[in-house]
Amino acid sequence: MSLETKIIALAQAVGADVKLLKANVGDLSALPTNAKNNIVASISELYALLGGAGAKIDDTAGAGATSVTWSADKSTRFVASAVSSLRSELTAGAAAALDTFAELAAALGNDPNFAATIATGLGNRVRVDAAQTFSTAEKAQARTNIGAVGTADVGDTEHDFAADYVAAKA
Repeated sequence: MSLETKIIALAQAVGADVKLLKANVGDLSALPTNAKNNIVASISELYALLGGAGAKIDDTAGAGATSVTWSADKSTRFVASAVSSLRSELTAGAAAALDTFAELAAALGNDPNFAATIATGLGNRVRVDAAQTFSTAEKAQARTNIGAVGTADVGDTEHDFAADYVAAKA
């Protein structure tokens, strides 16, 4: 893979991450506060509007309860459990060596065009189930690869020996 291709892939990955971050942050103008350009100031403003009391912590509340909140410990456990479940669903029991996207990418040679690379590689193989057409250079390389004698050793493989025979007996 060329340096240019690697740089383009990096730029595309960074762009995708920025796009995802922007989507997750959302439109700050929709905040119901006066501090629309600073998330920390918005949270402080909302805290003050609630009287500074904050929400009641109740670790017995189920997911979706809106009048109470969980402690940081319960929230952390809930998120960890959700992440573990999602990982299990995504990997569907894959071996530990291939259970992350990074490991899968490494196993595929970090090639963003893996399918095309494999198809090209397979297309450059000598088939035993169908006829193929090869250039002279490709034929020579194939003979070298399998240790067969070259054209120079054999001579013209297209020579008409029958014509030589007919001429010789005339």
